[in-house]
Amino acid sequence: MIGYLKGRVIYREDNNVLLENNGVGYEICCSASAAQKLLSAGSGEVYVYTAVREDGIFLYGFADPEEKNMFLKLISVSGVGPKVGIGVLSGMSLSSLALAIATSDVKTLSKIKGLGKKTAERIVLELREKITADGRADETDGTLPSAAETAVDEDAVIALMGLGFNRSESIAGIRAAYGAGATDIKDVLSYALRTMR
Repeated sequence: MIGYLKGRVIYREDNNVLLENNGVGYEICCSASAAQKLLSAGSGEVYVYTAVREDGIFLYGFADPEEKNMFLKLISVSGVGPKVGIGVLSGMSLSSLALAIATSDVKTLSKIKGLGKKTAERIVLELREKITADGRADETDGTLPSAAETAVDEDAVIALMGLGFNRSESIAGIRAAYGAGATDIKDVLSYALRTMR
């Protein structure tokens, strides 16, 4: 299974990129952020998910491991295949997606092209429950500092855990974000994601 590729962009149509590596061209369906990153540089790396089906082998590319991790969570949801997963990741930023799932914002998710309300509801239901279960299994750290003890902060913890960080890492990232002056959940998630990678 291919998990990572680095090479030169030979061709791009929409989010499909032909990436040349040691004389072999790999056709990869990329998230919007991965495709843009490759196109702007003319070369680069992608983290890859390999899907093997009866009609062929398909590669899906992501800008970083966090994006790939979210994709894996998305396709674990009933009725969400790789194409829909790529569409969701291309429809909004990773932090906005994690926030929408953590806060059960079905309306925002439903605005993504190709994602209906029922599928958006299923994504929220299945991923929020899974993330909450992860939180119960990993209560190794203390609580948030008193300045950050709100429902919004717990949503930020859940969102970060949805991206693959454990609870203690998420809380540390949120503390750092507040220490740097972040005031709302979007700023907190944005700062935490930049510093935790």
